[in-house]
Amino acid sequence: MEPWVRFSAQSHARERLLRAAQYACALAADALRRNGASAAALESVRRLEAHLGLGRKLLRLGSSAEAVEAAKRAMHLSDTVLRFCVTLGHLNRALYLACDNVLWAGKSGLVPSVEQEKWSHRSFRYFLFSLVLNLGRDAYELRILLEREAGGKRAKGGDGALQARADSRLQQLGLRLQLQLRLLLRVLRRNPPLLLDLVRNLCDLFIPLDKLGLYRSSPGFVGLCGLTSSVLSILTILHPWLKLKP
Repeated sequence: MEPWVRFSAQSHARERLLRAAQYACALAADALRRNGASAAALESVRRLEAHLGLGRKLLRLGSSAEAVEAAKRAMHLSDTVLRFCVTLGHLNRALYLACDNVLWAGKSGLVPSVEQEKWSHRSFRYFLFSLVLNLGRDAYELRILLEREAGGKRAKGGDGALQARADSRLQQLGLRLQLQLRLLLRVLRRNPPLLLDLVRNLCDLFIPLDKLGLYRSSPGFVGLCGLTSSVLSILTILHPWLKLKP
């Protein structure tokens, strides 16, 4: 299994570049359609998008093995919530990638009998489960950081004076919300890996929701979300310190 893991790691950056290009094509196709471009131009962009998607699937062959290995490592995390979210997130990602490999075999013509609609639905369903678990992990880590920061502020008495000035319940509520927003922004600003992971997962979330018909979005919006999450993924590859650990 180790050779497959090494191969997957080497091809991950190229796959992210192809993903960014694929969703850029989706965004461009939507813009061309809105501006009344010719059918030939739209077909060319969509054909390029399809080829990029097929190339991505080829580069992801064996990536499910990498996800299984990551799940094995996550099982040893001391924090119960993190162990649950990270392990199941990787396992769902492994299932998503395995379905994607079957789709590649069908679209490339190696296994013409593959029911592409059925396997595509399965793939996006596992992708959605993985994203929900990743977002749960992000929310858990964010809550811990917020509580730690709020505890430090209470110990210093930094926000008590502001609350003392509120002479009505409405003012107290507005002040409390203002303080919570300041606290949230401060925590996210001080933790770029968590901020990037949260934004990336939120952007990716709209893709399976749209493909599964749970929340319909425009092709342009889906393309923008995919492009944004791809660029953020490339940033974590170029600057490993921006990747959320574990």
